[in-house]
Amino acid sequence: MISMILKLIKALNSDIGPWQIALAGALAMVIGLTPLWSVHNLVILLLAFVLRVHLASFFLFWALFTGLAYLLDPWFHQIGLYWLTQASLNGFWTNLYQQDIWQVLHFNRSITLGSLIVTLLAFAPTVLLLRWAIIRYRASLMPWLNKLKLVQLLKGSRWYQLYARVND
Repeated sequence: MISMILKLIKALNSDIGPWQIALAGALAMVIGLTPLWSVHNLVILLLAFVLRVHLASFFLFWALFTGLAYLLDPWFHQIGLYWLTQASLNGFWTNLYQQDIWQVLHFNRSITLGSLIVTLLAFAPTVLLLRWAIIRYRASLMPWLNKLKLVQLLKGSRWYQLYARVND
């Protein structure tokens, strides 16, 4: 876990595109906040490997969002239950569940449906917010941090030089 955090910090301080890190975070949000053993998560995982996203960031954000999911599951349950119990959608859900592919997707489970609805609605804002945060970090916070004496001491140490040589 510490190595993933260090890789994320290194990616934030490097010339890796902010879109790559932001997209990795948003894809990880979908996997982290929805139940793990879902078909849509296989699609997201495939996208993470096919698209040019920063994989260390992806796995770190996945771990963070998975921890957050346990806190949000009651809310996801309420959202999914609301949509599953709407009388006007009863025929829609019945028709979907009579087809094999929709049974495999588990949209009849309230937490799966609620978390997927929330993550799909939050996907684009998450990408844009993470990209904005990365750009702001690189423009203002990173130069300030690099000027700190402690950071300069750490970067000048022999251990940091060994770490930088091994990880390049």
